[in-house]
Amino acid sequence: MKKVIMFYLQNCPHCKNAQRMMDELTDKNPEYKNIEIEKIEESKNAKIASTYDYYYVPTYYVDGQKIHEGVPSPEKIDNVFKRALE
Repeated sequence: MKKVIMFYLQNCPHCKNAQRMMDELTDKNPEYKNIEIEKIEESKNAKIASTYDYYYVPTYYVDGQKIHEGVPSPEKIDNVFKRALE
């Protein structure tokens, strides 16, 4: 299983939607509950965030590779989770 890093902003509506979608997907797919997701709040961890190449949040990296950036959808987050399980 590959590690997932999620960059987000606390007050971002898209990030809040992404978290809701992540919760719904893990409820429907028990195997997703074992995925390690490191959540990094961009404004509180600007030094770490600046070492990654992205502009929009939420952004997901799986095993160091950017998989999704920007407005989320259940399908896009499901893809992130599936990539983490590969």
